[in-house]
Amino acid sequence: MSQKPRLQERYEKEIVPALKERLGLKNVMNVPRLEKISLNMGIGTAHEEPALLDQAISHMGRITGQKPVITTAKTAVSAFKIRQGFNVGCKVTLRKAKMYEFLDRLITIAIPRIKDFRGLDSKAFDGRGNFAFGIQEQLIFPEIVPDSVAKPQGMHIVITTTAKTDDRGRALLEAFGVPFKKNAG
Repeated sequence: MSQKPRLQERYEKEIVPALKERLGLKNVMNVPRLEKISLNMGIGTAHEEPALLDQAISHMGRITGQKPVITTAKTAVSAFKIRQGFNVGCKVTLRKAKMYEFLDRLITIAIPRIKDFRGLDSKAFDGRGNFAFGIQEQLIFPEIVPDSVAKPQGMHIVITTTAKTDDRGRALLEAFGVPFKKNAG
């Protein structure tokens, strides 16, 4: 790539100095940064309806710009009629430039298109500065043509950071512009 993503430039020029001062860090290398973004789309009926899995792979590829990996069941679950080795979904892990481009599109284009959106839950951190949330439908992304969707599908998104604490991870994502819920009270 010839040009850095817009969000990556903003991180290097504006966010790093601001976070260094805000968190009281002495070294620039201690400032939290994004490590990777993982997307996972589970399709429980993928073994019965392979077309749904093909659709999910196509849509996730369009959304991320990277070919998804098919995930298989690790164990058999008789209640869901799933055997070990059945295809159950797809996943993508984004790093470097694609990660910044995806986060930029997620914050500026996709999340504002969610109906009745009040903000992401700021309690969804894992204790080590990583943030996980779910999206109800893939239709919020403009790359998806609504007529091509046979069944709306949700996805899980995990933003992994180098932050050691949830407060530092939250500060990093707030600096990027991730919309969190306002505390009621």
